[in-house]
Amino acid sequence: MNKPGRPAAGAKLSLTRDLVLRTALEMLDEEGAQALSMRQLGTRLGVEAMSLYNHVASKDDILDGALDLVVEEIAIPGPGTPWREAMRERASSALEAFRRHPWAPALMDSRLSSHPARLRYFDTILGILLGAGFSFEQAGRAFSLLDSYVYGFGQQRSNMAPPGEDDAQSKRAEAFRANMPVEAYPHLERMAAWTMEAGYDEAGDFEFGLSLILDGLERLLGGRKA
Repeated sequence: MNKPGRPAAGAKLSLTRDLVLRTALEMLDEEGAQALSMRQLGTRLGVEAMSLYNHVASKDDILDGALDLVVEEIAIPGPGTPWREAMRERASSALEAFRRHPWAPALMDSRLSSHPARLRYFDTILGILLGAGFSFEQAGRAFSLLDSYVYGFGQQRSNMAPPGEDDAQSKRAEAFRANMPVEAYPHLERMAAWTMEAGYDEAGDFEFGLSLILDGLERLLGGRKA
């Protein structure tokens, strides 16, 4: 089956900016940002690298454009959504998007230029926080704190559980326990045994930390409910 936007075998390729960016997105998901080059992208599309410059300005333009495609996958809360609900919705959605595109978090805050989807995303989330009563300083720090939690949780999950291995955490605990002197580390042994028995509740783990952050932010607003 052909990828979306790809021509059927033998058909003439009609190069567009969208096709270039979506093909770059595939490469980034497979190999990461460091492996992307104009030459490799051209090879993937079956064209000379110079042909790409009719649709994109540079590799940086490609990275920004591909990052915008990722951001478009993150749910942006609608107008009037209470701030806690909005932050929970966007954090959960961002975690899923970054799981599909593990290279993206490292670029979210490092790119000096921003395309429309990123600008709209940042502006909307900041608007919700400011509208809830946070000061400019508090809104900026709240945004940064939530992003740090999402990025960190996603990275830790990626390190511990490769895609498709839902029971990886229990396997790690079993291996960890088997190679550990139980007498010397009794608390770790008990935790490993508990993890093997109870299993790893990823959603519950994420919600636990997210709720603590949101509770703290709510206290910052003086306990005001939104």
